[in-house]
Amino acid sequence: MSQFKVGDHAVYPGYGVGRIDKIETKEILGAKHEFFSVIILETGMKVMIPAANIKSVGLRALISKEEAFKVVDILKDKNVKIDTQTWNRRYREYTDKINTGSVFEIAAVLRDLYLLKVDKELSFGEKKMLEKAKSYLLKELNLAADVKDVMNQDQEVRTILDSK
Repeated sequence: MSQFKVGDHAVYPGYGVGRIDKIETKEILGAKHEFFSVIILETGMKVMIPAANIKSVGLRALISKEEAFKVVDILKDKNVKIDTQTWNRRYREYTDKINTGSVFEIAAVLRDLYLLKVDKELSFGEKKMLEKAKSYLLKELNLAADVKDVMNQDQEVRTILDSK
């Protein structure tokens, strides 16, 4: 049996945070298969994930308090080289990072776009990407146990998360 149960929140890469709505068994071609029904919180979309594919699709639990501290460190790190390639190449790279589902990659995308925004006007796609990264990160941080306090303690991080 998986680490997830009905009512748990989990991160589905590329879609964001969802809630395990049901765990059901279906018969397909004479074989019984277990499925997790996940409702994506941002969109309300329902996704059926075969239990056998949980690892391969990257479904993971919400972050821990220790991981939240690492996210704070990523967001505060200003000593990063911002990519100077064209906006569409950056956009593809950032999309790939967000689609990994890694909270650390999403935090790095948010930080990089926030720092870039300080220097120049973001393209429409980059603005949408900034909002997407911020939305994914905030949704997870707000649901993860004991993590909200970590984020709220740091004014510098709050500025990044609250920026438009």
